[in-house]
Amino acid sequence: MPKRFDAYVLRSGVALACAFVAPSVPAQTYPVKSVRVIVPTGAGGGADAQGRLLSKVLSERMGQAFFVDNRPGASGIIGAELVAKAPPDGYTLLVTSSLIAVAAAVYKKLPFDPLKDLTAVSQAASAAQVLVIHPSVPARSVRELVALAKQQPGRINAGSAGSGSVNHIAIEMLRQASGIRVTHVPYKSGLAAATALIGGEVDFIFTGMVQALPIIRTKRALPIAVTSLKPASALPDVPTMHSLYPEFVSANWYAMFAPGGTPQAIVERLGAEVVNAIKTPEIRDFMRTEGADPVGSTPQEFAAYLRSEIERYGKVVRAANLQQE
Repeated sequence: MPKRFDAYVLRSGVALACAFVAPSVPAQTYPVKSVRVIVPTGAGGGADAQGRLLSKVLSERMGQAFFVDNRPGASGIIGAELVAKAPPDGYTLLVTSSLIAVAAAVYKKLPFDPLKDLTAVSQAASAAQVLVIHPSVPARSVRELVALAKQQPGRINAGSAGSGSVNHIAIEMLRQASGIRVTHVPYKSGLAAATALIGGEVDFIFTGMVQALPIIRTKRALPIAVTSLKPASALPDVPTMHSLYPEFVSANWYAMFAPGGTPQAIVERLGAEVVNAIKTPEIRDFMRTEGADPVGSTPQEFAAYLRSEIERYGKVVRAANLQQE
């Protein structure tokens, strides 16, 4: 047999062997350099806190620096688009909240498709929103609030972090479930809405645990319900909206994404590391103080959950005619 043919066969065999083992190489070597974690909100918010702590623990576990890059703007769309259009190599990631599911439901034309241009890695945590009322409101339960609103159509004011925000959607969910008519007052942020509540400008708001707990503890607001499927660990005695209205579930969750097309081996590795990270006492203690519950889903579980969230919010948005261009 000619030597030239032998060499050809050898090269072909090596190439074929490499083709079979290549898919496992990224997971074995990844990461070999620092990883940028884009958070599509400003510093200090829930997604930022989750992203920074996850990045810290992943840096320690994976031997490379995971660093947060805040890219706020356009309801989280700007930062998410950066990740959707980044090289699918695992070195640009996204840590965001349920805002991305709401954006997919609210905006008719996003510059990316969250289900195709992003790859679900893992849902890290879930935190209920809290329905809180000003102490002057003559109601101490959801039933009483609904009865009051029906007695005074349009006179009860509900604040939110802005039109199309997660807590605005919760107001619409309550309106659609109960048949009440309230006046929506949008603010520029959740903090501004909470400030308006304690100042008596609005009668009630739905807000995240981070903003709810301080004003509840100081008696400047009263909690009457949480939006999670089960009672929240931070407020175990507060009933769920689900117990009154079975379709009413609106948790504020935090999760990690990679660009669409990222090798599955890298996605699985990242997902497993997130699951292990949230088992650490450091992250568990942090989540407890933030009123969040750890989740730690697989990429497949989170992808299915994301799809269901977009569909659920979409029904509310279409019924309330909240879709925007």
